[in-house]
Amino acid sequence: MSLRHPKSLKNLIFRHEIAILFLVAVTGLIGGVSAYFWQHNSAESVRINSMFYLTEQIRGELYAQIQEMIRARILEDERALEAYPEYSRSISERFNELRRRSRSRQEDIAIQELNLSYREIQGDMNKIFDDPYAANRLTRIQILNPAFGQQMVGKFENRYITFKQILSKQHEKLDETLEMWTKFAPFVIPIPLIIAFIIVFYTRQVMRSDFIKPLAKIIKGAGEIRHGKLDYHIEEEGVEEVSELAKGINSMAEELAESRDALLENERQAALGSLIPVVAHNIRNPLASIRATAQLLEHAENQEEISESSHAIIETTDRLGRWVSSLVSYLHPLKPILVYVNAPDLINAALSLLNSKIDEKKIEIIKEGWDISQLLSVDSDLMEQAFYCLLANAVDASPISSSIKVSLAKTEDYIDFRILDSGPGLPFEPTPGNLEPGPSTKKFGTGLGIPIAFKICQKHGWELNFNVIDGQGTEVKIIAPIDKTDEGNV
Repeated sequence: MSLRHPKSLKNLIFRHEIAILFLVAVTGLIGGVSAYFWQHNSAESVRINSMFYLTEQIRGELYAQIQEMIRARILEDERALEAYPEYSRSISERFNELRRRSRSRQEDIAIQELNLSYREIQGDMNKIFDDPYAANRLTRIQILNPAFGQQMVGKFENRYITFKQILSKQHEKLDETLEMWTKFAPFVIPIPLIIAFIIVFYTRQVMRSDFIKPLAKIIKGAGEIRHGKLDYHIEEEGVEEVSELAKGINSMAEELAESRDALLENERQAALGSLIPVVAHNIRNPLASIRATAQLLEHAENQEEISESSHAIIETTDRLGRWVSSLVSYLHPLKPILVYVNAPDLINAALSLLNSKIDEKKIEIIKEGWDISQLLSVDSDLMEQAFYCLLANAVDASPISSSIKVSLAKTEDYIDFRILDSGPGLPFEPTPGNLEPGPSTKKFGTGLGIPIAFKICQKHGWELNFNVIDGQGTEVKIIAPIDKTDEGNV
């Protein structure tokens, strides 16, 4: 028995479930972090690019607005006068959009400074629009001077460049982060697989050592106990439930062993109780006959009486010896050595031993079903002995020049042997285990032929029956199950 306290199967399964949940959690965490990073990085990249685009739009519209202002004042183009305020409204909306997309104080300050520069330019342009003398020749020359335009938008351009540098640095930072994630991705992605392998290996080892192996030992032990090895001890190890099961089976085997020993002792006593009267009867009667003959021998008057008495004593002694030998053979434990034998061959072997008796009494053996070919798993020597006993009884019981019918029939599950003699029928009803079948009608009979046949058939799992048919004789019926394995069929 294991000295350590085993875990319960419930706890073992719970640990297995926790390990699986941990694997799912780690996999989900890594997947979630990766998804969050890619989503965040993509969103940030889109935001920065959109701010680049909005800034370029503001700058372009600013220059377009300046052009419209020049056309309005130099060329007095009325369409330019109408387009000028639309540019102001559009640029204001784009600055508002820039502020909404801003994510840092640095961006907010840069946007405010860029907006302030635009407002300064817008103020200068508004003054030109509001100056009633702006259309004179000097003003026109000033507006057309490139230096004037450069002075007007110079501060805006500087702040525009500064803002783009801020956005460029942020984009570079995103690229660096993406490069770092791409670099470490091959090492991060296999982590769930490694954890899964570790969990599977660990749970497999635990299940194997604490559940599967102990359960396999229980199954093996149960098979050994089922085959009669009640002293077989199953190791009480593994999880609590399996250990308790092994302990229960061991206790059951011990109780069965005790019950078996008690039953065998009771059966032994009962068998001895039934055997003693039979032995006493079969020994006492011959001894009484020998004693009486011996007494006659003392008063014999001539050699003929002496020879007759001596012959009677010898014959009675021989008969007693044959009975004792048959009794020892009957009581000896049978251990069949099974081989596959064709059904008709069993009877043919027994008949061959009786050929002299059959010829002496001129008995006709009628065979039916001898064309049946079916292998049976038997101990050929023991079964030939049983058939010999049954056929010998049939030959002895049948009158001279009569017949004995021996037939075979086959069904899906068994072979049916039948022996029908022409005798007067048995004066008793044979039963298994009964050593007192009645008086033997044969001169040298022991009365143990039928009990021996019963014992051999029972050891093979065959069924033996006797039936007296009026006017025909005694029919012996043997039912032999067919082995369903490939070796048992032809």
